[in-house]
Amino acid sequence: MTVNRIVSIISGFMVLLSLTLAQITHQIDLFHPAFLWMTAFIGLNLFQMGFTGFCPAAKLFKALGMKEATSACGTSSSKSCC
Repeated sequence: MTVNRIVSIISGFMVLLSLTLAQITHQIDLFHPAFLWMTAFIGLNLFQMGFTGFCPAAKLFKALGMKEATSACGTSSSKSCC
């Protein structure tokens, strides 16, 4: 497993955990539609991308002609995660 995938898993988990804790402590109400569902969607995508390697946003940006960096800093020859 690559560092990029581990970061995606941790990031997605933390987003979902924060939403869950906010729901449990009654700071937010996820049962009423709001932009928080978008946050949950992003967290789920980050989490699943860490395990599967499939990144819908990366596919979209590649289709739009964006170039993929060769590393996290864009200068090395290591392969990117998605």
